[in-house]
Amino acid sequence: MMNAPRGPMRIRIFVGGEHAASYDQIVALAKVAEECGFDGFFRSDHFLSTSPSGGTGSPTDAWITLAGLARETSTLRLGTLVSAATFRDPGPLAVIAAQVDVMSGGRVELGLGTGYHEGEHLAYGISFPTLPERFDRLEEQLGIITGLWTTPEGGQFVWWGGHYKLSVRGDIPRTAQRPHPPIIVGGSGRRRTPMLAARFANEFNIGLHSAAEARAQYERVRHACEAVGRDPALIGMSGVLIACCGSNEHEVARRARAIGMPLEQLYAAGATGTPAQVIERCREGQVAGAETIYLQIRDLDDHDHLRLIAEQVLPSLA
Repeated sequence: MMNAPRGPMRIRIFVGGEHAASYDQIVALAKVAEECGFDGFFRSDHFLSTSPSGGTGSPTDAWITLAGLARETSTLRLGTLVSAATFRDPGPLAVIAAQVDVMSGGRVELGLGTGYHEGEHLAYGISFPTLPERFDRLEEQLGIITGLWTTPEGGQFVWWGGHYKLSVRGDIPRTAQRPHPPIIVGGSGRRRTPMLAARFANEFNIGLHSAAEARAQYERVRHACEAVGRDPALIGMSGVLIACCGSNEHEVARRARAIGMPLEQLYAAGATGTPAQVIERCREGQVAGAETIYLQIRDLDDHDHLRLIAEQVLPSLA
């Protein structure tokens, strides 16, 4: 057993883009997550399945889904992990996220990234610029959204950038949270990603495929904070782990088959195994520096999976 810290962690549920889940599936899972005492419920922002084998469902819009969850739940933190900057212009996104924040009573968090899935852009006629341009657009979007949200009531916000030009007076999007909902920036890029996180983020997120890689990326973010004169302690660190928990080896194997992933891959990239093994994997993330773990749920109809984690994992972590 590793010598892991025993402080509390925030454990959240995350629904990825591997399949086109229906709204009914998502809201049912979110209600179970709330009943079980998880800290939050987050979803990816995709219009096509990210699975190599493709999908057969009907796509759902992340922010419309979150608006529904804002009224269907009462305690869960809600957000995107992450929205693609290519999908929505920053002005309308600032209005949308602010409205959902108000609808939820101040429980929304905005994760924002460059976007990476070229196939869904081509499928739905969405422009997919080069990676450097996508980073430029993301940087402007973060500046615009936080700028709009922090403009005093009745004030004016003006932005004259390389990709976006705005001039808004009076009708400024107002959020329930002050100064604004938390911003999440994530990724494994070694230069621009840490700098954007240092400038704009309340939380930095990375997949915990390797605790050593996560630790190194967290350290890059801290160095970037120091470079811009920001206290690194102001940014929370988080990671994502695929959840595949069972009360015994047979149940773990059954859940692995249900989500269509080899057990070896799940053990390498996820919080996999018995409750004790899942606790240990989450603690590895904590040793690397994560204060929040997002457990990615692949089988959305397996509500007993969440209940098992809540009963036998959460008490030891949260």
